[in-house]
Amino acid sequence: MDLTPENKAYIDSLAHYQLLSEWRFAPAGDPWLEGETGKYWGERLAEMRARDNTQAVHDSRHWG
Repeated sequence: MDLTPENKAYIDSLAHYQLLSEWRFAPAGDPWLEGETGKYWGERLAEMRARDNTQAVHDSRHWG
């Protein structure tokens, strides 16, 4: 999927656990995780993990 300003804004609005949940549980071929948008999704996850690894670990272990 092309990375539009609207897609970027949506991704930027999500919390780490929301990004991670979609990354882990989306069906294969989910357009949000394909192409430029998928690349940005992964970059955003990495950026948030680097900024606060403790929160990233917490999110990874606790779903709910």
